[in-house]
Amino acid sequence: MDRLSLLLVIVGAINWGLVGLFQFDLVAFLFGGQASLIARVLYTVIGAAGVWSISMLFAHRTENAAPRIDGAGA
Repeated sequence: MDRLSLLLVIVGAINWGLVGLFQFDLVAFLFGGQASLIARVLYTVIGAAGVWSISMLFAHRTENAAPRIDGAGA
Protein backbone atom coordinates (compact mmCIF):
# COMPACT_ATOMS: atom_id res chain seq x y z
CA MET A 1 0.00 0.00 0.00
CA ASP A 2 2.89 2.35 0.77
CA ARG A 3 4.44 1.90 -2.67
CA LEU A 4 1.11 2.45 -4.43
CA SER A 5 0.54 5.60 -2.38
CA LEU A 6 4.01 6.83 -3.16
CA LEU A 7 3.46 6.21 -6.87
CA LEU A 8 0.18 8.15 -6.82
CA VAL A 9 1.77 11.01 -4.87
CA ILE A 10 4.52 11.19 -7.48
CA VAL A 11 1.90 11.33 -10.25
CA GLY A 12 0.15 14.14 -8.37
CA ALA A 13 3.41 16.02 -7.85
CA ILE A 14 4.29 15.79 -11.53
CA ASN A 15 0.81 17.00 -12.46
CA TRP A 16 1.09 19.98 -10.08
CA GLY A 17 4.54 20.73 -11.47
CA LEU A 18 3.08 20.84 -14.97
CA VAL A 19 0.28 23.11 -13.77
CA GLY A 20 2.75 25.44 -12.07
CA LEU A 21 5.23 25.62 -14.90
CA PHE A 22 3.08 25.39 -18.01
CA GLN A 23 -0.54 25.82 -16.83
CA PHE A 24 -1.15 22.33 -18.22
CA ASP A 25 -3.23 19.85 -16.20
CA LEU A 26 -2.25 16.41 -17.53
CA VAL A 27 -4.98 14.56 -15.60
CA ALA A 28 -7.68 16.86 -16.98
CA PHE A 29 -6.19 16.59 -20.47
CA LEU A 30 -6.17 12.79 -20.40
CA PHE A 31 -9.57 12.29 -18.80
CA GLY A 32 -11.82 14.94 -20.31
CA GLY A 33 -11.44 18.03 -18.14
CA GLN A 34 -11.29 18.76 -14.44
CA ALA A 35 -15.03 18.35 -13.98
CA SER A 36 -15.28 14.89 -15.58
CA LEU A 37 -16.17 12.07 -13.22
CA ILE A 38 -13.05 10.01 -13.89
CA ALA A 39 -10.74 13.01 -13.37
CA ARG A 40 -12.48 13.87 -10.10
CA VAL A 41 -12.18 10.25 -8.93
CA LEU A 42 -8.49 10.25 -9.84
CA TYR A 43 -7.90 13.55 -8.02
CA THR A 44 -9.64 12.05 -4.97
CA VAL A 45 -7.58 8.85 -5.07
CA ILE A 46 -4.34 10.84 -5.42
CA GLY A 47 -5.40 13.05 -2.50
CA ALA A 48 -6.15 9.98 -0.37
CA ALA A 49 -2.72 8.60 -1.28
CA GLY A 50 -1.20 11.85 -0.06
CA VAL A 51 -3.01 11.54 3.25
CA TRP A 52 -1.90 7.89 3.54
CA SER A 53 1.69 8.92 2.81
CA ILE A 54 1.72 11.18 5.86
CA SER A 55 1.95 8.01 7.95
CA MET A 56 5.25 7.15 6.23
CA LEU A 57 6.81 10.23 7.82
CA PHE A 58 6.29 8.76 11.28
CA ALA A 59 6.74 5.03 10.58
CA HIS A 60 9.90 3.35 11.84
CA ARG A 61 11.21 1.23 8.97
CA THR A 62 14.11 -1.17 9.47
CA GLU A 63 13.65 -3.64 6.60
CA ASN A 64 16.07 -1.78 4.28
CA ALA A 65 18.35 -0.32 6.92
CA ALA A 66 22.05 -0.97 6.65
CA PRO A 67 23.48 -3.31 9.30
CA ARG A 68 25.30 -1.66 12.18
CA ILE A 69 29.01 -2.33 12.53
CA ASP A 70 28.98 -2.52 16.33
CA GLY A 71 26.36 -5.28 16.33
CA ALA A 72 23.85 -3.22 18.30
CA GLY A 73 20.22 -3.86 17.54
CA ALA A 74 20.81 -7.49 16.61
